[in-house]
Amino acid sequence: QVQLVESGGGLVQAGGSLRLSCIASGSTFRISVMGWYRQAPGKQRELVALITSVGSTNYADSVKGRFAISRDNAKTTVYLQMNSLKPEDTAVYYCNYRGLQTYWGQGTQVTVSS
Repeated sequence: QVQLVESGGGLVQAGGSLRLSCIASGSTFRISVMGWYRQAPGKQRELVALITSVGSTNYADSVKGRFAISRDNAKTTVYLQMNSLKPEDTAVYYCNYRGLQTYWGQGTQVTVSS
């Protein structure tokens, strides 16, 4: 069983920055693929960014150049640095763990005001 605890969401003005963190329990973190997804009201959950166990990354086109995903295996934590935020980035952001099984965090709200 893996538990994911997200933090770092909040309200920010357009152009601002936030950093999300997700701490994972369990001993298999370093071999997992970690990701951040988001879901805006009335929309489907979508992939924002993911990072493999060896540090390869992938981003949604809408966030390329603005967001950066990273991981610290020693702290079993994955981060999402979000810069140049836009109102359309407003959503609940979810941490995702993909190992032998898939787990989701509870979500953290990010609201970007114009």
